[in-house]
Amino acid sequence: MSEKPGRVSIPATEIQEAGMAYWLFKSEPGAWSWDDQVAKGDEGEGWNGVRNYQAANNMKAMQVGERGFFYHSVDEKRIVGIVEVIETYHPDPTDESGRFGMVTVRAVKSVKKPVTLADIKAEPRLEGFALVRQSRLSVVPVTDEQWRLICAMAETEA
Repeated sequence: MSEKPGRVSIPATEIQEAGMAYWLFKSEPGAWSWDDQVAKGDEGEGWNGVRNYQAANNMKAMQVGERGFFYHSVDEKRIVGIVEVIETYHPDPTDESGRFGMVTVRAVKSVKKPVTLADIKAEPRLEGFALVRQSRLSVVPVTDEQWRLICAMAETEA
């Protein structure tokens, strides 16, 4: 299988050793669900439609190989999977203004135990988590400590 330019997969252990960042991507499951993401396979899907400058700046900071949580918003409000950035920030074809871009992500794995927003809010060590502090943003950073803690809560190795 040939890879597209700029797309490579980096093992999670190398990501952690390199000090790369982690992220959380929020999606309305009725518009784009975890099952939709998984169905795209290694090709992944562009994280399009983001029209908030702070969320866009978060995507501009992403590097290929970085991992993120896939979060179902609206009624579910829970982390259901882990994705990997496979293409850095590039133009979003759904933005007619040309001001916003997107990254491309692929599904890595489902979490064994979904982590709800209520679970996150109940954990004192996550009180500074951007998902809680900046709840309206669709793409937020996750610290190394938050990543490890949420993976443990999800009973999932990343």
